[in-house]
This record gives sequence, C-alpha cells and structure tokens, in this order.
Amino acid sequence: MLVFIVFMWIIVDLMNEGVRTGVKKATAWLTTILFLLPAAIPLIIFWIWPMLYSFYISFTDWDYMSPAYHMVGVENYQGLLEDGEFGQVLFNTFYFTMGTVIPTLIGGLILALLLHHHASGNAIYRAILFSPWVTPTVAVSIVWSWFFQPDVGLANWLLSLFHLPKLEWASSRTWAMPVILIVTIWKGVGWAMVFYLESLQRVPEQLYDSASIDGASAWARIKHVTLPMISPTTFFLTIILMIESLQAYDQIQVLTQGGPAGSTRTILYMYYQAA
Repeated sequence: MLVFIVFMWIIVDLMNEGVRTGVKKATAWLTTILFLLPAAIPLIIFWIWPMLYSFYISFTDWDYMSPAYHMVGVENYQGLLEDGEFGQVLFNTFYFTMGTVIPTLIGGLILALLLHHHASGNAIYRAILFSPWVTPTVAVSIVWSWFFQPDVGLANWLLSLFHLPKLEWASSRTWAMPVILIVTIWKGVGWAMVFYLESLQRVPEQLYDSASIDGASAWARIKHVTLPMISPTTFFLTIILMIESLQAYDQIQVLTQGGPAGSTRTILYMYYQAA
C-alpha cells in the first residue's frame, strides 16, 4: 500500500511539473508511464491483481482445487459473521495488536532516550538490543518456550524465589496470550529503539536549551519538544508494527498453535487453520 501511494504521488507530481513547465499533457503522461512501468508491472501482477481476484473468489464456493465453482454472493461473509468463534478471533487480534504495538513504541522510546543521553558504550548496547530483531522468530520462540516450561522453565523458577505459585503459561487460557506478547515485544523493541535514536539525533539542541531557560522540567521537555519532533517516526513505527502484528504467525505456531481453546488464535492464524 505504501508503495502504491508513493507511485500515485509521483504521478501527480510529475503531471503538475509538466503543466507548470509548459510541457504538453500527453507527453507528461507518456513520460510518467514509461518511468513507472518497470516497477508498476510487478506490482500489478503480484499484488493488485491477486488482491482483486481474491476479492472476486470470496463470492464463490470454490475450494481452490475443483475446476468449477458457483457464485454464492455474500453467503461466505454471512457464515463468517454468524460463526461464534469469529468474534473471539477479532478480539484476540485486537488484543494482540494493541498489546504489542503500544509497549514496543514506549519501550523503544525509553531505551532510545537512555542511550541518547549516555553515549558511552552506545554502539555495543544498540547492537545487543537490536539483535533479537535479526534473529529468526522461530528460533526465538523455541528458546522462549523453554523459558516458559511449567515444570522446568526459568520463569516458574523465578516465581518460586519469591514464593509465588507456578503458572501454566502457554498452556493457560489466561497467560497464553501474554506469553506471545512478551516474545513479540522483546523481539521488536530494539528495532523501534534504532529508529527513535536516529530521530532523536535530529532534534535541535536549541529547542531543549530554550525550554530549560523557560524553566521546563525534564518531563515537560519530553512532552512539548521531544514527542512532537519525533511524531513522524512514531507514526511510521505505528503503521509498520500494526502490519507486523496482523501478520504474526511464527510465534503463535511454535508457542501455542492458536490454543488453548482458541485463546491465541488471530485472524491470520484462523486463515491458516481454515486453509
């Protein structure tokens, strides 16, 4: 979608430029199309057309294997809305998305602020915190599954040190989703931190100096200077993290397989199970 928006913006910009410079409209269109064709053709073939065709076959009874199919109208959508489990799946998806996006943004910003004001060892800390993002999700999930083992896992051992009861973690309807949230946040917070670090370095120091002269506290400087200046980065990270959350599959498959009793089944995982 972002690529498509960029393409449309380029088209409009080139057309406006062509009109402003007195170039004929047809020539501007032809030039624009020729420049966009190398990128637009794969985009149309592998993204736009499959999306439109998928929407079309959603109104049929095709099982993806039979050579023939019939139009059934909105019956598929009616059946989906009447399915009692679909509401739970929507709630799980919303819970998972909000439960990963918001903590990842906040955690990434806090880490970035800490590293931004303490330059000593910055590169080492940044590499360590960013390393989970480049680690395969399957490998990460397997390691965390050992951590949350009810009998011999490190999580319950830590609870026992404080004389707290052991938990079933991924086998519990109450704690299965928090387990997946922990793994996802741990993996993404370093990635968000890197973007925030880069954004913080572009905030003019003069703004902080002016705020300090006016008597602004540290929190006031963050609220009225830092957050507004890095808002484009926050918007970008929010969109990307939401997309990543809606596409989450690996950690769910490894840790819970959508269970127990469907408590961690998201829309994407429901698609997989239905297929």
